[in-house]
Amino acid sequence: MPATDVIKKRLIASSFPVVLTGAGISAESGVPTFRGAEGLWRNFRAEDLATPGAFERNPALVWEWYNWRREKISGLKPNPAHYALAELGKRFADFTVITQNVDGLHTFAGSKDVLELHGNIWRVRCVGCAAVSENRQVPIEIPPRCSCGALLRPDIVWFGEPLPVGVIERAFKALERTDFVLVVGTSGIVEPAASFAATAKSNGAFLVEINLERTPLSDIMDVVALGKAGEIIPKLL
Repeated sequence: MPATDVIKKRLIASSFPVVLTGAGISAESGVPTFRGAEGLWRNFRAEDLATPGAFERNPALVWEWYNWRREKISGLKPNPAHYALAELGKRFADFTVITQNVDGLHTFAGSKDVLELHGNIWRVRCVGCAAVSENRQVPIEIPPRCSCGALLRPDIVWFGEPLPVGVIERAFKALERTDFVLVVGTSGIVEPAASFAATAKSNGAFLVEINLERTPLSDIMDVVALGKAGEIIPKLL
């Protein structure tokens, strides 16, 4: 039986599917990844640009980099994998997408229950009053300021910062309840997301991986489908 048929059979029988996505799904829309031959970290040092200390030392430099990233993705659209996941979400009473991506493409495609582990590049947070708001300006005023006068920072989880408590709690609750997990385009090496599949499997969930190549997570999967998410996921509809 073809892998997609096996996946569909288990998906149809599921009462609460959970999807975990990483950079691979957005790469098919043209979003630069942080790893690989063209990875962003090959051109910039994380400690210079994506830490609280970096922002404290030079907020303008950090914002110049984030403005460049915004410019890179501002014209990009969700791909067939994003849209297929949004459509799948409409077919279940409970359906959660947990993503490591900060590009907002899942929401753009129409997915409703999206847990953004690492924040969203199109949101800003005030370092003074802590207000969070959407901001899609490209280019953005550098460095931007809140109406209260304090600096605004990207609402992104930087290195050395904890994941949002509310988001991570909801993610683990979903993984405790789910009976089907679809892991798409993630390297399987960044914690805590790298442990999510094992957590769900320990609770009896059926695990499926879709990726261009095998990952450290592949050995615990029930089904591994190698290929582009934009080609495989629409077949599940």
